[in-house]
Amino acid sequence: MARSRNSTSTRRGHILIERDTCKACGLCISVCPQQVIGFSDTLNEKGYYPAEFLDQVDADTLNHCTGCAFCAIICPDVAIEVYRD
Repeated sequence: MARSRNSTSTRRGHILIERDTCKACGLCISVCPQQVIGFSDTLNEKGYYPAEFLDQVDADTLNHCTGCAFCAIICPDVAIEVYRD
């Protein structure tokens, strides 16, 4: 059975960011529609605060990664891998 466009089931995903490849440009953060990417509090080996997947999102919010891959598409360093659950 095909899924309807208005289906109530939510697509889920997760991302992996290669912290030592990331140069903290912030493009992935700006394009994430679910706002589940932020900057790390610790420096990587290049001296940047890399982007990180905020997988411990507050349980009261509905913001979860949908696997849209906007972050991976825009990343100039090809530091992001997207997985759909």
